[in-house]
Amino acid sequence: MRKLEGWIVFGFTALFLSGCATMSEKAIPIEAPVSEAQQLKAQKALQVPTVRRYKRKIAIGRFTNETHYGRALMTDDEYDLIGKQASDMLASKLIKSNMFLVFERPDIKKVQNEQKFSEDLKLIGVDTLIVGSVTEFGRSIGGKVGFLSSTKMQVAKAKVDVRLIDVKTGLAFFSAIGAGEASSESGEIAGYGSRADYDATLNDRAISAAISDVIDKLVSSLEERNWETDILEVQGQDVYISGGKKQGLKVGDSLQVMELGKKIKSKQTGFYINLPSKNIATVKVVSFFGDTENNEGSICKITSGNVDKSQLNKLYVQEVRNESN
Repeated sequence: MRKLEGWIVFGFTALFLSGCATMSEKAIPIEAPVSEAQQLKAQKALQVPTVRRYKRKIAIGRFTNETHYGRALMTDDEYDLIGKQASDMLASKLIKSNMFLVFERPDIKKVQNEQKFSEDLKLIGVDTLIVGSVTEFGRSIGGKVGFLSSTKMQVAKAKVDVRLIDVKTGLAFFSAIGAGEASSESGEIAGYGSRADYDATLNDRAISAAISDVIDKLVSSLEERNWETDILEVQGQDVYISGGKKQGLKVGDSLQVMELGKKIKSKQTGFYINLPSKNIATVKVVSFFGDTENNEGSICKITSGNVDKSQLNKLYVQEVRNESN
């Protein structure tokens, strides 16, 4: 009899607790060790022949926090912690992709200081400038309360807006928005369980998720553009160019020398427009010089065409892509 009463009490207790608030089972997103772009690239490599790609030099310029969160009385860019955090995360993910040579904010300031004396508006040696901002950021707290139980949910959301700028023209040629969210949940029943304090890591995880959401779009856009570099010097049949091993160049690689098209002012828009460039010569990499990404270069031999030393300001070197690309 006592055993039967015990089972009855246990049954009522279980039924009672089942009506209390409990934590929902929610899958926890885990960031993949490699980006989606890298995964897709690996899959394509199994289907098509390997195509050489050279690392582009990109610079991360302004990246600010345009929300009210985290700024309060600190309005100076030096105290823009969220903006700097987003910039650092973006740089880290681009570097880990092993597809770019990344120059960060300190490098940009040094280049700009040098250009004040040379009056050169271009960023020397950089193909693309990245600027962006954190446009949305916020946190919310919710939960459920039962007779003997309670749960607490903390959620952080972030949104970033990133643009790619052509350093030669100053025009933004691509823009993308990334959104991310992170959450944590805790609960207790009859005084047992976890009590949730303020989870500061949610901020980091939300911003990281937003950057991850936009990074693949940036990489795809940059990959669509041809790799280019400048000609440093021409000595007979030898052509000296910027860029070497650290950008993926190898001895024997063929490159094409391009001549800029004539610049004409449009009567419709009032802006100057360059006519299409034309291929005037082909060169082959024979050796390298320099030891860092800032001073490395390649020595090439002219294999076809002619390179006029007096016209270097109109010439540049470009990768040779297969028609399938």
